[in-house]
Amino acid sequence: MDLAPFFRHVARCNDLASPSGFEPFRIEGRPVGWLAPDLVRALAYWPAVFHFDGGGVTMARRLRSPGARSDALARVCEGLVTAGLIPRLRGERYDIRAEPGGISLATLDRAAVPAFGVRAEGVHVNGLVRRADGLWLWVAVRARDKAVAPGKLDNIVAGGIPAGLGPEETLVKEAAEEAGIPPDLAATARHAGRIGYVMAWDEPAQARGMRRDTLHVFDLDLPEGFEPRPGDDEVERFELWPIGRVLAAVRDTDAFKFNVNLVLIDLFLREGLIPPGEGAARLRAALDQGG
Repeated sequence: MDLAPFFRHVARCNDLASPSGFEPFRIEGRPVGWLAPDLVRALAYWPAVFHFDGGGVTMARRLRSPGARSDALARVCEGLVTAGLIPRLRGERYDIRAEPGGISLATLDRAAVPAFGVRAEGVHVNGLVRRADGLWLWVAVRARDKAVAPGKLDNIVAGGIPAGLGPEETLVKEAAEEAGIPPDLAATARHAGRIGYVMAWDEPAQARGMRRDTLHVFDLDLPEGFEPRPGDDEVERFELWPIGRVLAAVRDTDAFKFNVNLVLIDLFLREGLIPPGEGAARLRAALDQGG
């Protein structure tokens, strides 16, 4: 099997070979993000919040608690929206951590996360139906008014992990909100691993940023009679596809949202749809490099 079409999706999500051109962003001396020059210049208007030196930008030591830092960042983000450097705020905060699973040092509005180069964590769920004629997958069609990847195909459930929640809690919450999956059924999902990537970000076109994501991947076996139903404005509809059709769409098209391709490649590897061998091992390593 020619694996080049799959590697192109991995390369698309890992298009920053190094953080060259970005300044480190630190809290309590710990690196938590990367800032492009335009944002560094803008942050100079808040000298009580940020300190600047040869090592990058650090939040002021007087902001001693996560709450104080979060409040200060919220005020800064309002100014950055006015300046046109970040999109309008989403009203949903993400935890800022020095490493996945570490303690929260502050929170930041979701809209500002790429601009600050802060690592975000999310949950992606493969909705699987194992039938007599093989494996099938529930595919979501994203709403056409979404800011990112409108109309693209998606996992049955996918969403960022908001401040204060973990992957399993987010999964149950998003499954109910996005697909009408009952909590007791959603809770049977199996954690399948993590995928990480680092990519340049300018969509929507604002200040240059860096998207650093860790995706927690889950497999959820669904009964044949169950049909997910859109519960919010995130998804237009759900379609049930045979896994061969899913593989062909990932291999031959860009129909799926950019990071969903990685989740599906991971599934193909685990299900043996991509034959084992040197190429598959390299593809596995490429998926794991940022996680």
